[in-house]
Amino acid sequence: MKFNKILTTLGLAVLVLGMGSSQAADLRIGVEGAYPPFSWKESDGTLKGFDIEIAEALCAEMKSKCTMVEQDWDGMIPALLAKKYDAIVASMSITEERKKRVDFTDKYYNTPAKFVAKKGSSLEISKAGLKGKRIGLQRGTTHQCFMEKHFPDAELVLYATQEEVFQDLAIGRIDAQFSDSIAADDGFLKTDAGKDFAFIGGDQHDMECHGEGAGIAVRKSDDKLREEFNAAIKAIRANGVYQKINAKYFEFDIFGG
Repeated sequence: MKFNKILTTLGLAVLVLGMGSSQAADLRIGVEGAYPPFSWKESDGTLKGFDIEIAEALCAEMKSKCTMVEQDWDGMIPALLAKKYDAIVASMSITEERKKRVDFTDKYYNTPAKFVAKKGSSLEISKAGLKGKRIGLQRGTTHQCFMEKHFPDAELVLYATQEEVFQDLAIGRIDAQFSDSIAADDGFLKTDAGKDFAFIGGDQHDMECHGEGAGIAVRKSDDKLREEFNAAIKAIRANGVYQKINAKYFEFDIFGG
């Protein structure tokens, strides 16, 4: 009888361990869903975009069942820390300021930031040229850091989403916008609303603000998960999966140097 009890206890322990392993393989990924071409939501609610497909490819490589959890940009890191999800795949730049709160994987892409204004605009990208000008950008991004540091006399107009920035630029409520160049090109300049606009001032970058590229954010206690993501990033770069996804959205390798 005692022997049977021991066997029963061992069986329960194995079952519990097995359940724990299964749960560890299930990941929730925080995504934005309002930042084309990296992420957007179709009319039926389906999430699409480069970030979404990269997240799915990484999960497949890690043999994890993943669920995408939509989250407004302002709440991305707080929701991760509150354990609403396990990682963020949302074009989040790796910066020293963010590293104080979360850990990052290696980058999975790196593209420059640029200004966009009306074609033929006389706007000059300098401290004097942008003084008093209304520049639209998404709130809480590395681009806000850049503008506050380099163009303190510009009037910053902050928005919850990048889509709202483009909408106000199109109807003339702001003089220019500042964002990731790929998001501006594919999400605005290549659309009907952006046909009368163009990049101005060339590439803009500040390591303190923009960091070394976009990475996947995880909680500071999740070292194992971070390294699993790092291994998966290397794997999909090596096996061609990354390049296949990249080619669906861009005409060049956005991984960067």
